[in-house]
Amino acid sequence: MLNHYETAFILTPVLSEPQMKEAVDKFEKLLTDNGATILNREEWGLKKLAYPIKGKTTGFYALLQFDVEPEVIATLETAYRRDERVIRFLTFRLDKYAFEYAEKRRNAHNKKED
Repeated sequence: MLNHYETAFILTPVLSEPQMKEAVDKFEKLLTDNGATILNREEWGLKKLAYPIKGKTTGFYALLQFDVEPEVIATLETAYRRDERVIRFLTFRLDKYAFEYAEKRRNAHNKKED
């Protein structure tokens, strides 16, 4: 059974814009190769961190929302741990209320872009 998930991760700030996009593409491809359906992708860009992480005070933030089998999450998180560009990540399963909220937020964001 597919579950709804959301993952947010922070990439090291020494990356250029193309390198950051390539890193996000890598994790998106890992998910799609394992049967995930990507619902939303957001690149929030360079942001100040709330506290220093590994001596860094800024980082590139990215968010992916997707549907996938629960077993794939371990593969994704292992890939995060192995990639030295990732300084923090968080993946969680969305319950029906969080999924509805994420869908409303996504739709509002899409209307704003139009």
